[in-house]
Amino acid sequence: MTPTDRVRSVVPPYLLRAVAEARAFPRAASAARTALASLDTVQRPKHEHRARPQGVSGTVDRSPQRTISDAHGSTTLPGTAVRHEGDPDSGDAAVDEAYTGLGATHAFWLDVFGRVSIDGAGLPLDATVHYGQDYDNAYWDGSRMVFGDGDGEVFNRFTIAVDVIGHELAHGVTQYTADLTYQGQSGALNESISDVFGSLVAQYAAHQTADQASWLIGEGLFTAAVRGVALRSMRAPGTAYDDPVLGKDPQPATMAGYVDTTEDAGGVHTNSGIPNHAFFLAATAIGGNVWDGAGAVWWDALTSDAVTASIDFAGFATVTVDAAAARFGADSSQHTAVQDAWRSVGVLD
Repeated sequence: MTPTDRVRSVVPPYLLRAVAEARAFPRAASAARTALASLDTVQRPKHEHRARPQGVSGTVDRSPQRTISDAHGSTTLPGTAVRHEGDPDSGDAAVDEAYTGLGATHAFWLDVFGRVSIDGAGLPLDATVHYGQDYDNAYWDGSRMVFGDGDGEVFNRFTIAVDVIGHELAHGVTQYTADLTYQGQSGALNESISDVFGSLVAQYAAHQTADQASWLIGEGLFTAAVRGVALRSMRAPGTAYDDPVLGKDPQPATMAGYVDTTEDAGGVHTNSGIPNHAFFLAATAIGGNVWDGAGAVWWDALTSDAVTASIDFAGFATVTVDAAAARFGADSSQHTAVQDAWRSVGVLD
């Protein structure tokens, strides 16, 4: 199976491997081994590459069109539909968190960028919860969100963090726009863009400005037994966790720490820390509501014809700098902030 065929999961393989070897957490270790194996066996459905969005017809249904299904601990998808669009709370926390998170993500894309669902044309939002036994991950498979319940020792249920839901659905947005190849630097950009817009979904839902945001990805996923606050930190990559059993967050913040590896499709979850930090620096330098500043620039870049599927960090950085100049004016404070951010992380000279 090629990296492009694999599902887009939120927990990176390096962290699952650490959990799988953790004798202190036997239940979690077993669950992590299962989750690791699934990365090589669960395949994305083939999708037809879609054209970049050109606007949608006024006849497109602009409601989220959510359907939440329950796998009842099996790995058979989609499971049993248990909550549809407009239904009241089910009383099942995972079902209702998934429903709310899909709604928050849909509202962000529609309100901020006028995009109707992740494909820009009203694609129904489908999710499955209670997938597998103690399943330690959440993933986008090309057509639906899938959430595990976690093992209870290391990971809580994966519907608990709205930024994780936003992250995974942003993989769908990338699929329908730039369709970045999931390998090497373009793959790390794919992961970073999901972190960027996952964070913005959470910020928008909480009415937070750049200064108020936590800039953490997956906050709340770790149980109290883990010395860590989240899976990743955009503010300070490499500091999200430092646990005697699981090890230390390996993400670099700058190109000086870039990791050359064949693991994880060329380090897509590791090296994404570099563009993540560049976005954080640009966003906080611009300030205010991030979706109006750096977020708008990154969206302009993602939907630009200048972004090819195999683009590298420097190429994407250049497109964002040009996008900032086009949106806010050459030599504007926003333009300067984006340039300085990429220079600070060593991507641009």
